[in-house]
Amino acid sequence: MHILKTSSLLLIFTFNFLLTSSNSWAQEPKWAKKVGARKFPSSKKLFYVNDYGAVDDTVTVNTKAIQAAIDAAAKNGGGIVAFRPGTYVTGSVFLKNNVNLRIDLGVLILGSQSFDDYPEIDTRIAGIEMKWPAALINMIGVKNVAITGKGVINARGKFCWDKYWSMRRNEYEPKGLRWVVDYDAKRVRTILTQDAADINIKDITIKNAGFWTVQLLYSTRITVDGIIIRNNEDGHGPSTDGIDVDSSSWVLIQNCDIDCNDDNFCLKAGRDADGLRVNRPTEYVVIRNSLARRGGGLVTLGSETSGGIRHVLATDLVAIGTGNAFHVKSAVTRGGTVEDIHIRNITMDSVKNAIKFNMNWNPSYSYSKLPAGYDSTSAPAHWNKLLTVVTPEQGRPVFRNMYISNIHSRGALLAFSSTGLPASYVHNIHFKNIDLTVNESGIISFSENWTFENVIIRPKDGKPFKVDNIKGIDLQQVSYK
Repeated sequence: MHILKTSSLLLIFTFNFLLTSSNSWAQEPKWAKKVGARKFPSSKKLFYVNDYGAVDDTVTVNTKAIQAAIDAAAKNGGGIVAFRPGTYVTGSVFLKNNVNLRIDLGVLILGSQSFDDYPEIDTRIAGIEMKWPAALINMIGVKNVAITGKGVINARGKFCWDKYWSMRRNEYEPKGLRWVVDYDAKRVRTILTQDAADINIKDITIKNAGFWTVQLLYSTRITVDGIIIRNNEDGHGPSTDGIDVDSSSWVLIQNCDIDCNDDNFCLKAGRDADGLRVNRPTEYVVIRNSLARRGGGLVTLGSETSGGIRHVLATDLVAIGTGNAFHVKSAVTRGGTVEDIHIRNITMDSVKNAIKFNMNWNPSYSYSKLPAGYDSTSAPAHWNKLLTVVTPEQGRPVFRNMYISNIHSRGALLAFSSTGLPASYVHNIHFKNIDLTVNESGIISFSENWTFENVIIRPKDGKPFKVDNIKGIDLQQVSYK
């Protein structure tokens, strides 16, 4: 991968390798070798979209022609759907069993900028099930499907961003409806897998997502390898996550390079009452050998934690200029347990928080309240899903059993920011071989049973951690330099 070719990044990984060689935690969990797709479409028969009426004039919407080629390939038992070099506009297309959609070098796919070209489907978005526009490329209820090639998909999502900001600033925030505008705006995702298995997404470049770039939903056995995401070319798009693993399992993500405007690599498992109803975890996920640039977080777990997030390995990663390197977030209405998390061999430069735990994340978005003058009986169904009351016991998230090692930073604002709850402390977190150069050490509150081995914090202000309500945490084990 090109992201590892610069001498500075090679030095970073050399540093991490030297640390790993002496680290007893370096052994991968046994399950980590089993993740990823088990199959790849085998048919080499070619179905060119041009033969089904697609034209590369940058204007014609080729959705029907591309879908016809996909359908023909599937009818023949599978095959490769390809494009002659050129630029093709399309709305939503739906891949089928045993099809490889190949976007070669010299091919540019442009997303239609009309919402009419993205039909609404039953799906889940930001943690709740609802009607929402289909993605640009969809893999729904299929098996053994791939998207490959060195070409480019430019979703041209600014039409979605503009709609969102107009709704939020001009109508929803003034009316006290910040919590629901993300759902009502119905922006378009770029790639969606849903109820799918044995999926490969490899080598493509994706730009300017209207909303989340790649969502892996209710799916299993997925490999995402070597993709590049660039969501900053047409401006600063809101909530244009990189890769979202959403109540999915046995996922391998590797060799990726993500520059987006929200979480770079994000794991989710449902929100609030609806997420607790579905109760599907994200589990058995490996993220490795990848780079996060601008965004909300290198590796983010949550805030949708209702179904649980567990058995995660994130290793050999670099963060440059992203918000948080490792961020676990939830809210008091989410519930769910985040556990058995292994974070190792991470180098970060110019991030906000090196390590952050937050059980009360973004209240203006996380907590739903119907303003005066609104009647819930006439509200849309998804409003009422968000308004459904979750008891304190159901809504209490649990963060526990995490192993964080071989972490190196420069230019971070805070080393740790940990905020648990009086009824749910951040529990059983283990740190080893940590060296963080930061502006401030940070704060640890409502946290318990943390251990430190060879942990060095280098705060520019010279002050140690601020603490509040901690148990079983001996900060004498931390060295300040």
